[in-house]
Amino acid sequence: MTANGLSRKTIVIDGVPLPDVLDERMIRCVVHGFYDEIGRDELLGPIFHDRIDPGDWPRHLAKMCDFWSATLLRTSRYEGRPLPPHLAISGLGEAHFRRWLKLFRATVHRICPPEVAALFMDRALRIAHSFRLAAAFSRGETTMAIEPIVEKDLDAGVTCG
Repeated sequence: MTANGLSRKTIVIDGVPLPDVLDERMIRCVVHGFYDEIGRDELLGPIFHDRIDPGDWPRHLAKMCDFWSATLLRTSRYEGRPLPPHLAISGLGEAHFRRWLKLFRATVHRICPPEVAALFMDRALRIAHSFRLAAAFSRGETTMAIEPIVEKDLDAGVTCG
């Protein structure tokens, strides 16, 4: 049962029921917390500030909440295509994806219980891998050597700044 007394449909992700604690409020906290970090970041902040006007941030944040709601809660609110705007960013590379994942990891681990943070990170790592492959492919590069980034390796390898 939810706080309003209504029954919530059980959502199963990768064979495991979604924890009841993951709800729209938590998604909103993660999205807003993450973009607060992005805004202050020396590598990623300028990319976002160059592409999103100050007055458009509320709309962007709402869209990202819709994206994560659709991704984890299986709602149907998000109807966008996240890949094309990222492909339009020239020079988007490994350091950017690793920084994005590090900031996202710090945010979800600060806000969410461990099982929910793990769900967010699993999806974020999959999204990053897909985007990395697509970016290389769109530049005519081979994708054969692009290995998925795993969470335990975020602090090793490529430096991010």
